[in-house]
Amino acid sequence: MAGLGYRKEMADWDMSVVQADFFEVAPENWIRRDRTPLYQLMESGRPVRLHGVSLSLGGQGAIQHDFLKAVRALMDDLDTTYYSDHLAASGDAHQLYDLFPIPFTDQEVVRLSDRIKEVQDVLGLRIAVENTTYYTNVGEMSEVEFLMKVVEKADCNILLDINNIAVNHKNHQLTEVQHFLSQVDMQRVTYMHVAGHEFDERFGLYIDTHSEHVETETREVALALHRQHGTPILLEWDNDIPSLATLNQELSCLTAFTNT
Repeated sequence: MAGLGYRKEMADWDMSVVQADFFEVAPENWIRRDRTPLYQLMESGRPVRLHGVSLSLGGQGAIQHDFLKAVRALMDDLDTTYYSDHLAASGDAHQLYDLFPIPFTDQEVVRLSDRIKEVQDVLGLRIAVENTTYYTNVGEMSEVEFLMKVVEKADCNILLDINNIAVNHKNHQLTEVQHFLSQVDMQRVTYMHVAGHEFDERFGLYIDTHSEHVETETREVALALHRQHGTPILLEWDNDIPSLATLNQELSCLTAFTNT
């Protein structure tokens, strides 16, 4: 089963020919807006899942209950139980487009898990948290150790981003992809993200741009996990959206194996 992140650039496409089994959208883009495009996707037999960008689980501001109630109403309307957001901060007083890392400390494990529990109490269901890229960070433990402590204490799920693990390894040379994955409880993983990234010479870092083809290693890792655990894979392509034909070619590399 392979999915695709639905973007506004696709509004005029014939989505019936897109080779995706399900789609993912940011709820922030659909609350109090015309959902006709999403209804059409659902009518084609392909469900829609929600992946948020503004919950700011790692922020200091209060969890926005009114926003969560609107998300719950959207979930009910779209008949989905899938809602996720990033294990990062995205701004409090003002929404920021960049995601900022959380220190990998025991104190933050407690704080983050309490915030996730609050979210789950308001929604009345488990959410998933995504492991994110970070370009600098501090902490007492590895990223994957921090992730697993948070999800176990909060009793939530994981949206496992394979590309983010690869980018962090390239930039920091700390936890190799397979070693990271060996410590993840795959029973908690709802589905996986794959995407492309670029090297930025200005910073001397790989940047999680979602604007390139998925690297072969990232794709193969995701496919291996799918074969072992049956976990679905979703393709993200957010910037420099290519043609429908190019996206279908990228998806075909996933569906050829995930649908067998």
